[in-house]
Amino acid sequence: MWIEILCCLFIYILFRLFFYDDDVLETETSDSSALFVVANRFEKLYGGKVYVGLRIPDADTGSRQNVDMVLVTEGEAVVISVKNLSGIVTLNADGSWNCESRNKHKIERLPDPLMETKKQASILESYLEQRGVALPEGYFSCKVVLPNPKLCIIPSCDFPSEVITYDQWIKQKPEYKNMFSGWLKGAFRSGKKEMQESIQEKLNFILSTAPMWDRLELKGNKYVLGEFLEFKGKQEDIQDLKNIKRSKVSHLIIQKTSMFGFAPSKLQVLYSPRDYRSEGTSDSESKEVTVRSSTEVLFQPQNSAKVRKFKLSSIVSLSLTA
Repeated sequence: MWIEILCCLFIYILFRLFFYDDDVLETETSDSSALFVVANRFEKLYGGKVYVGLRIPDADTGSRQNVDMVLVTEGEAVVISVKNLSGIVTLNADGSWNCESRNKHKIERLPDPLMETKKQASILESYLEQRGVALPEGYFSCKVVLPNPKLCIIPSCDFPSEVITYDQWIKQKPEYKNMFSGWLKGAFRSGKKEMQESIQEKLNFILSTAPMWDRLELKGNKYVLGEFLEFKGKQEDIQDLKNIKRSKVSHLIIQKTSMFGFAPSKLQVLYSPRDYRSEGTSDSESKEVTVRSSTEVLFQPQNSAKVRKFKLSSIVSLSLTA
């Protein structure tokens, strides 16, 4: 009997060691993951390009304003806030929201999300002007998307039309991407095509080079936005990874290599030099290093005071901003 117990305990320890990733389970990735779900759906519905996790400098405060995402299409752009709320939300007279969690029975008061999004759009317009792009008045529109099916807003008719509920969200169809169904205004579609294309090109370039959060993609289609700090592990592995710095590398991918027991003992890290001319990955040949799967990434999630550790074995890719 004791032999059976010891065998079960040994198997459990192996399972915890190789398969149970505490870092992933402890970190709440749902908010960041919701951003990318919404962004991918916007691109499929309306085309264009979505920029996620922007950190726009605010000249008035000297700080940076977080912008969930900006959708750029032909002739217009939309600043979008994503509120991955659950429970029951009611609207107050001053525009703020009360969100009551169904499980915790706790009411959280949120400042008017639509007004905050409009403020973000104003800061973004000022930033674009500083970089040489003056947009026509009203070029930006604003939306607040509520993608969580476990959220109920009461009464929905009291909320502004710019607030998109889950039911409205899932009813959007790709075939309407040129009609916009009231989501995008199309106010400038009657303008000169050359001017529209010029503004769109400049806007895409500036947003692609604007400050952003680093992006950590985890297994299971999970994402974390924040700041990459450093690698932790055996000295020889850290030495092999010394060339992976944000000043030199914009993106890296983790791949399996050899297998030992139940899990790979080594992982392959593929990376390409950063190309500052296009603010992205260089066309030059990718480089690779092989390190232990126990090597960790230290990452500071957005809006969190706690530094998280992620094993390379739980990571799919890491995108670094310059």
